[in-house]
Amino acid sequence: MEVTCLLLLALIPFHCRGQGVYAPAQAQIMHAGQACVVKEDNISERVYTIREGDTLVLQCLVTGHPRPQVRWTKTAGSASDKFQETSVFNETLRIERIARTQGGRYYCKAENGVGVPAIKSIRVDVQYLDEPVLTVHQTVSDVRGNFYQEKTVFLRCTVNSNPPARFIWKRGSDTLSHSQDNGVDIYEPLYTQGETKVLKLKNLRPQDYASYSCQVSVRNVCGIPDKAVSFQLTNTTAPPALKLSVNETLVVNPGENVTVQCLLTGGDPLPQLQWSHGPGPLPLGALAQGGTLSIPSVQARDSGYYNCTATNNVGNPAKKTVNLLVRSMKNATFQITPDVIKESENIQLGQDLKLSCHVDAVPQEKVTYQWFKNGKPARMSKRLLVTRNDPELPAVTSSLELIDLHFSDYGTYLCVASFPGAPVPDLSVEVNISSETVPPTISVPKGRAVVTVREGSPAELQCEVRGKPRPPVLWSRVDKEAALLPSGLPLEETPDGKLRLERVSRDMSGTYRCQTARYNGFNVRQREAQVQLNVQFPPEVEPGSQDVRQALGRPVLLRCSLLRGSPQRIASAVWRFKGQLLPPPPAVPVAAEAPDHSELRLDAVTRESSGSYECSVSNDVGSAACLFQVSAKAYSPEFYFDTPNPTRSHKLSKNYSYVLQWTQREPDAVDPVLNYRLSVRQLNQHNALVKAIPVRRVEKGQLLEYILTDLRVPHSYEVRLTPYTTFGAGDMASRIIHYTEHNTCHFEDEKICGYTQDLTDNFDWTRQNALTQNPKRSPNTGPPTDISGTPEGYYMFIETSRPRELGDRARLVSPLYNASAKFYCVSFFYHMYGKHIGSLNLLVRSRSKGALDTHAWSLSGNKGNVWQQAHVPINPSGPFQIIFEGVRGSGYLGDIAIDDVTLKKGECPRKQMDPNKVVVMPGSGAPRQPLPQLWGPVATFLLALQR
Repeated sequence: MEVTCLLLLALIPFHCRGQGVYAPAQAQIMHAGQACVVKEDNISERVYTIREGDTLVLQCLVTGHPRPQVRWTKTAGSASDKFQETSVFNETLRIERIARTQGGRYYCKAENGVGVPAIKSIRVDVQYLDEPVLTVHQTVSDVRGNFYQEKTVFLRCTVNSNPPARFIWKRGSDTLSHSQDNGVDIYEPLYTQGETKVLKLKNLRPQDYASYSCQVSVRNVCGIPDKAVSFQLTNTTAPPALKLSVNETLVVNPGENVTVQCLLTGGDPLPQLQWSHGPGPLPLGALAQGGTLSIPSVQARDSGYYNCTATNNVGNPAKKTVNLLVRSMKNATFQITPDVIKESENIQLGQDLKLSCHVDAVPQEKVTYQWFKNGKPARMSKRLLVTRNDPELPAVTSSLELIDLHFSDYGTYLCVASFPGAPVPDLSVEVNISSETVPPTISVPKGRAVVTVREGSPAELQCEVRGKPRPPVLWSRVDKEAALLPSGLPLEETPDGKLRLERVSRDMSGTYRCQTARYNGFNVRQREAQVQLNVQFPPEVEPGSQDVRQALGRPVLLRCSLLRGSPQRIASAVWRFKGQLLPPPPAVPVAAEAPDHSELRLDAVTRESSGSYECSVSNDVGSAACLFQVSAKAYSPEFYFDTPNPTRSHKLSKNYSYVLQWTQREPDAVDPVLNYRLSVRQLNQHNALVKAIPVRRVEKGQLLEYILTDLRVPHSYEVRLTPYTTFGAGDMASRIIHYTEHNTCHFEDEKICGYTQDLTDNFDWTRQNALTQNPKRSPNTGPPTDISGTPEGYYMFIETSRPRELGDRARLVSPLYNASAKFYCVSFFYHMYGKHIGSLNLLVRSRSKGALDTHAWSLSGNKGNVWQQAHVPINPSGPFQIIFEGVRGSGYLGDIAIDDVTLKKGECPRKQMDPNKVVVMPGSGAPRQPLPQLWGPVATFLLALQR
């Protein structure tokens, strides 16, 4: 059960600061992933170099108030791990297993509605090295003057890499160089894909028959290892050669089993064989084993080109192609063409007439056609001609021409298409020629020129065709350029003239064209008509949802507007309050245009009139609602995230305090805020500590502050803040606050705040306290305790006893900090006691232009058996680390220690402490002001009340 305790008195001072904390967004891109290096190139462009397959992590550090929203995008694509799919709305962009295609320029856009958005960019360079490919080419030239042949071999090594690869050629174990003898030449050819180096062996000699290797390297950039490929050159080395067991064009019947063999006739080393099909993959059930391709029960859909390719990296691949044709016929059509010379569109006695017949067949040229009249074979005569391949008609079309049409030529004509001797069924088409055979007309039935339906319903568009024979009707869109029909086709054929649409949508509205086809009917000018489709859909309104705030007693006007709909008008508008029907608003005058909005006026906001209002708008097709939440409650506070060093730790009590700052969003929109209700709960705990914080008049942009104390290290807390006005509780805001050890590091944890030992130094720093000290340690050097004076407190020190020598260095390196301020101050305590004390140096390692270490502070010699404090100002230009370097002096009495390292934004205290000035160690007997306590006494008091 959660215990909520309300404290009515403020025990910690509450501060209000001046105006103007609203600030536009500022952004800075930092890396936190597996970057090889972040550098500036010649044009001062930030470049993030990463190995392909590693994890890319970019952080967009933002400042500004209110807290800016961050969006990542990428040039010519999207910033996401799936790439080119969506933008990433997060301060951290993370791409697992980054690919080379995901390199490019990434943009971080931060905006908070104040001023212009902040946009920063960084170029991501993905490094990779593929496996190299080695191919061999040879030429033979006949020099007739001296009666000999010269044989030249080219070994071509190609690789894809970033950065460009370096090539090393070897013969056996010997490295080859350009022009090291008359028979060797190494060069880079022009116009090649990828990076290529060619080893040319001129006028091949016996010693040139050897094992060659090509080694490629990117000089271990990003830890990418070198790669190599080898080839054994012999006097039998030859490119592949092929032959097929069948003709290059293979015609088969459907249902047959097809086997094609691709036979090797040459090649050393032994070539590899591979079958492919175009277009598309090999058919289902097809089996390719070595050079044999088997397709069981072949079907018409299996027709196409089958390619057999042999490769052995010598010369060009050998390729043989089989064009497999599976006999098939479909789509038998006919055309009636009146006398073309006389430009007639009707059949007339005494004029010429042509009947045409066509089928789509494979192979097309093997189709034969036969014409019949009234069931008998048509006989050729001077007036009856049968032709093939009319240039005005599709290829392999049979035409029967009637010259000077007579009455006796009327009758029924039958065209039969067949594959002689093949088990493929014949196709036939019949056409009747008589005085009743007339060209088509097309029209829209009465009342069907405009079709109106509701969205989601079916629709039927109809055109009527008259004539004999009746051709099919072709449908297309008119009013949208290159628009497709709902079927996804630009043109759709309907045998009955009806275009049926299922579940129409609003984008289907428009004009549709119906026209007669020029096949299965007269081959004349197409007749056409048009049908208008209107799709009605419910209204769309704005606002869909709106939060309306107003002070008590003030009026409010609610307005619901029609954005779009079909029909585009408001037929009725109904207002409800908390689900209860309200009286209708004043009607619009009859002479006025159809209204496009509805309004409701509240004379005064009260507690009783606060709540949910709904305006339901209808256009006789459907309805939509505007929702209004009317109240006088205050908006939520806006937490301020740019507080410098909000965490303040107290080493003795293991507690920390946190400076909580916020502004009030739109404080003048409602009644003045009287106080805030603060709730603090440790994560994973149920008990919440609650306090009322009274305030005076809160202005827009005014920064409010409250110090949370007695928070336990290293726990995190949920903070909830709710404003209260005369209306009551307003909107609550919440955030999580974390204990951040990186601001002040006491070295109490074994992870030592993320500090690491430098791998390039001579020895390491040691973490210890008074309880873990070596009893046999050297006297008269090193601190007895840490800065707190307690035996449990830890610190870092260097042990200078043997085997350490003069000048040996130990380096302690901090985590990588992202520079979000211009100036920083490094504060720390040091202990340098012993007659052999060497030096303590503070260095700053800049990561903006590679790893560059610069000295920021140094101190040498014996400074006494006391802890002393130093404040060192630094101004890093980009991501940075701080390094504590201890240098061993002339003897073993030279232990150096550090403790309580703090990194703060801003400048150091103006009064710099003299390095030789003693700082009284806590626990030494000097008086110490106790830390103010908040939660402890209060909790004790509440427990007493409960008892």
